Amino acid sequence: MSFFCLLWVPLFYLFWRSIAWSSGSRGVWALLLGSITSIIQFFLGYFISPGGFGYSRFFFGFTDIVSVPVLVPLFVYAFLLLIRGTKGKVDFASFSLLWMIPFAALRALNWSSANNPVLLITVPLLWTALAAGIHFLINLIIVNFRWYKIIISVPCILVLPVIAAGSYWAFFSQQTHIGLGLLFASHIPLIFSFIFKRITRGE
Repeated sequence: MSFFCLLWVPLFYLFWRSIAWSSGSRGVWALLLGSITSIIQFFLGYFISPGGFGYSRFFFGFTDIVSVPVLVPLFVYAFLLLIRGTKGKVDFASFSLLWMIPFAALRALNWSSANNPVLLITVPLLWTALAAGIHFLINLIIVNFRWYKIIISVPCILVLPVIAAGSYWAFFSQQTHIGLGLLFASHIPLIFSFIFKRITRGE
């Protein structure tokens, strides 16, 4: 399971790039900044101390485990776009996935002793679902802009990190059916991104 946590993000990144979504992300910046922030977080420890199975555990999952680690590179990439620090086609997913590779490696090292499948298998799946799913939702807005796309995409972008953190919380609380349902829900934008890609390719 530790190997899954270690290898899933880089393997998913290679798969993402192999289907030629784009080539515009700044890989050097993503790896450099991701490595620096991951090392800092590793030595500082968690920002929230979880307690039991209540709200603190959910916020712990949202802030330290699942959602914020993926949201940070998304905001950084948006900032780079704002100051024109990146060129080419917009690709939030590639930047976030590259950023998450050193983070996933350190988390695999940190979590290996617990041998917890929720941390070592479910959480990496949630990371990639968030990175690719939010990328798809953002692209819905900026490609062929239409006002109704904002109504669809913005609420989904806001809700998706909450759903992902809720999946972690449900699995940790041993509410497996809820956890599986939320895990599937967090992958819906990713699934639609593959469907739309196949349609645009005429396959």
